Amino acid sequence: MKAIRIHQPGGAERLVYEDAPAPYVGVGDVIVRVHAASFTPGELDWPVTWVDRSGRDRTPAIPAHEVSGVITEVGYGTTGLRVGDRVYGLTDRHRDGAAAEFLAAEARDLAVLPETVTHADAATLAMPGLTAWQALFTHGRLADGQTVLIHGAGGGVGSMAVQLARDAGARVIGTGRGPHGEVARDAGVHEFFDLDQHRFEDRVKDTAGRVDLVFDTVGGEVLPRSTGVVSPGGTLVSISSPPPALPAGGQAVYFIVEPDRAQLTEITERVRTGRLRPFIGATFGLAETRRAFLAKQNGIPGKIVLEVHGDG
Repeated sequence: MKAIRIHQPGGAERLVYEDAPAPYVGVGDVIVRVHAASFTPGELDWPVTWVDRSGRDRTPAIPAHEVSGVITEVGYGTTGLRVGDRVYGLTDRHRDGAAAEFLAAEARDLAVLPETVTHADAATLAMPGLTAWQALFTHGRLADGQTVLIHGAGGGVGSMAVQLARDAGARVIGTGRGPHGEVARDAGVHEFFDLDQHRFEDRVKDTAGRVDLVFDTVGGEVLPRSTGVVSPGGTLVSISSPPPALPAGGQAVYFIVEPDRAQLTEITERVRTGRLRPFIGATFGLAETRRAFLAKQNGIPGKIVLEVHGDG
């Protein structure tokens, strides 16, 4: 099969389009004919990109762990899925990813994809959707009538979080930089503050006082500054780095997204009913993956889709 591989640690310039062995189906696995894939811009810097769960070198590695496709083979012990199912999901970071014609993945990491949702859209939903869901509801306990501040509201994760929070009945304040403001507004923020033009904590206090939940996807100096806008007993959730402790009664959470079939099903149900939509920033062919990584690093808003077998 054709795949994108990287033979030693480094940046996107080391990605190569080449022949690779077809994956084999293990216990509890399925083989997916990949129709579309997506990636996290910084994944080539992750230690798990280069080693398996035992710490052994697994190069050359295939990137991109957000996948949508059709099952062609089912391994022993697999439940809930069958050959021919359209599926999408977030795959194990310690294993080869979806920048390839075929992928071996744990069945439990995938969910059935409704016929009304395209593979291109689905490939952009898995990581952002699960991350936003877990930040808002699993860790943030967001409820109807609360106020949430989302840093990076125009990014792939942030735009998902904006929509999910609004759908849950929350008031949504977003921050970001430059062209991401347009995406955040399109996603439905009630208010947006450009981090290059405003001190967000001053604007939040002027308009909302304090917020019940801060969800930070940006990191840097924005994270410690966010502690001052969280209401007593509120929550600060970060995916960038561990946040500072909050005063007594408040909760500060750092987490790494995990696959979850039930949550994936909830996400696509919202897409199917028009309550959630992905933001595709650009589409590239599989052979153009290196260029896709570089484009994302240069700040294209929204998610980038790698088209592998088209949208059949």
